[in-house]
Amino acid sequence: MDDLVRRPRRLRRTPAIRRLVSETRLSTADVVAPLFVAEAATSPQAITSLPGHFQHTLDSLTEEVARLLRHGVSSVMLFGVPSEKDSQGTGASDPQGIVQVALERLNREFHDDVVIFADLCLDEYTDHGHCGVLDSEGKVDNDATLLRYQAAAIAQADAGVDFVAPSGMMDGQVGAIRSALDTHGRHDVGILAYSAKYVSGLYGPFREAVSVEIADGGDRRGYQQDFSNRREALLEVQLDIEQGADIVMVKPAVTYLDVIADVAGSVDVPVAAYHVSGEYSMIKAAGEKGWIDADAVALEQLTAVKRAGADIIVTYFAGELDQVLDG
Repeated sequence: MDDLVRRPRRLRRTPAIRRLVSETRLSTADVVAPLFVAEAATSPQAITSLPGHFQHTLDSLTEEVARLLRHGVSSVMLFGVPSEKDSQGTGASDPQGIVQVALERLNREFHDDVVIFADLCLDEYTDHGHCGVLDSEGKVDNDATLLRYQAAAIAQADAGVDFVAPSGMMDGQVGAIRSALDTHGRHDVGILAYSAKYVSGLYGPFREAVSVEIADGGDRRGYQQDFSNRREALLEVQLDIEQGADIVMVKPAVTYLDVIADVAGSVDVPVAAYHVSGEYSMIKAAGEKGWIDADAVALEQLTAVKRAGADIIVTYFAGELDQVLDG
């Protein structure tokens, strides 16, 4: 047999050799853990469709971040579940809003040991479930929404966030937020932009986690991207970078590996991908049925996302990734 034919097999012979020549390295340093904190919670409330995840109290949130640090995960993303909602989503910018209070708590406890991202959107805080304020016809008013995003960004910055993460897909949102932060002297606060966020059927468990339901059977197809389109993502990414994004993100992850690869090959800023709630829940559900090895599939999917070009992965597997890697 030709020696060239034998070479790949020799490089797979032992676990140590396979680790040595691995082209893609996944570690706990690469991931961000999404966490939910609920204003009204008096104890952690299990999220049925996200096994192992909870709507946290401030105390249990702090305990969870400490646990993540012990497992090598030092980046988290906060999502708030307020007690009250209104048409303007005022809780998103309230200095005493649940995310702002949680940010202050985590900063006191962990200082610079943890990188803290905060979701910047209105859907958790509006009584209609849309990502922005509505006009007289019930449609999302892009420019009025930008003013609300600016106010939320300043509130999060004042509370100590490291990166705001605007996820609402409003036109011009990154530029508006960067301008507001800079005007208020918050040049140190970064922006992780949800640059290519697609309309997807994979967000269902997340909506349970944040108690969001879009009113009157509405949807977000007018401002999220069409999953049929690939080139459009590059345009959205470039616009966000020009407006001041420090990190750009593709969401969801596994069903958009081609887009992740396109983005990673075209930009000079870090690229993130969000391995979303539905991607997590499908693996967990099939694993519980015994149909798949859930840990093996999780590792395979997250490695694929990294292989496609993502530098950072937001994933619900963050807190168990060290065990998955050891397995």
